[in-house]
Amino acid sequence: MKIAIIGGAGMRVPLLAGGLARSDLRISDIALFDIDNTRQQVIADLAAQMAPGVRVRSEQSVESAIAGSAFVISSIRAGGMQQRARDEAAAIALGVVGQETVGPVGFAMALRTIPPMVEYGRLAARLAPRAWLINFSNPVSIITQAVHQHTSAKLFGICDTPMEMFEDAAHALGVPASACSYDYFGLNHLGWLRDVLFDGEGQMHRIWNDDARLRSAYRRPLFEPERLRTLQLLPTEYLYYYYRPDVALASMKKSGSSRGQQVARLTDEFFGSRPDLKRYQEYLAARDGSYMTIETGETKPRVKPDWAELSGYDRIAVMTMRAIVHDQGALLPLDVANQGTLPFLEDDDIVEMPCRVDRNGPRPQPVAPIPQHPRQLIEQVKAYERATIKAALAGDRQEAIDALALNPLVPSRQKAAQLVEALL
Repeated sequence: MKIAIIGGAGMRVPLLAGGLARSDLRISDIALFDIDNTRQQVIADLAAQMAPGVRVRSEQSVESAIAGSAFVISSIRAGGMQQRARDEAAAIALGVVGQETVGPVGFAMALRTIPPMVEYGRLAARLAPRAWLINFSNPVSIITQAVHQHTSAKLFGICDTPMEMFEDAAHALGVPASACSYDYFGLNHLGWLRDVLFDGEGQMHRIWNDDARLRSAYRRPLFEPERLRTLQLLPTEYLYYYYRPDVALASMKKSGSSRGQQVARLTDEFFGSRPDLKRYQEYLAARDGSYMTIETGETKPRVKPDWAELSGYDRIAVMTMRAIVHDQGALLPLDVANQGTLPFLEDDDIVEMPCRVDRNGPRPQPVAPIPQHPRQLIEQVKAYERATIKAALAGDRQEAIDALALNPLVPSRQKAAQLVEALL
């Protein structure tokens, strides 16, 4: 089986290659394509070391990478990490949260990423029509929707955030994560966990009045227990930027930096050294440990718990591919077309839901009615996403301003115009 990875110079490619090689998917070839050929050569060498028995090839054209693939994985960053750092600095300077997947920086990333991803989707549909296109490219919800609406590619989006939340919530409740099912709904980086079901019975009622357990459901102190009790929901970590934007912005300003600058520095140091597997593992540990430190004002590195077995970029990808190849009918959180799951959205809107995954791909599972507060935020963000896709493909500056003005983190159209000028 051949796997193509578009964005082959990405820092998590060796990790993914290793996971694929260790799986029972019988991977024979991993074809990498990236417009940064120099860095791709380094990543391809590391990936080959982490995937013994698999041919890892650095392709010169995206067409040769895609042709004959059973799965095409996309994880591109249009403009690179330095562009992310510039975008985040520009947003912070204008008094708005700077984070690559939400707010104005997510908007700028979407505008740059949608056109090439639509072209990649068309190529995948033409050169590998039976292949599944798996989108990791951020912002996952907008990018997946653009490709879904403007190509005939078979695709879905993946993010490891929901699975990490499931695992952490189960641990806070003292139940085995792999034996539970999860009542979860929303959009990518805008999701809520309503309940954890163990032996068919809901468990969340046991922690709403237990501050210590509520705090232990997160690896960073993100939300006040009082807020969670009022919501009767566990928001994913990216809701921190919607619920506590002033705190996040103040922390970013105080640090004098941004997450993008932090990761850009780590990445430049890595490629400026003599990259080997030891340096690669050190890089991943430093990057993961620094996650959300600037935004929250935390000084201690985030450490992945020993009990975390289900979450991770490579694991969720392999689990989903195995569910398709082996016709497992596994239940996994994925980004897929709504198809009436949330009746207040359009059928071709991309939503993030638990999906039944078998040889026919993922199918979103029914959910109970959505409470008013998350419903309003989902509707608002989805309206922004639809407008952003339209603006990205039209290339019209006024449409871009109109789209960004719909974003909940942008206070006015005037501010949207200032941000568009600064970012684009």
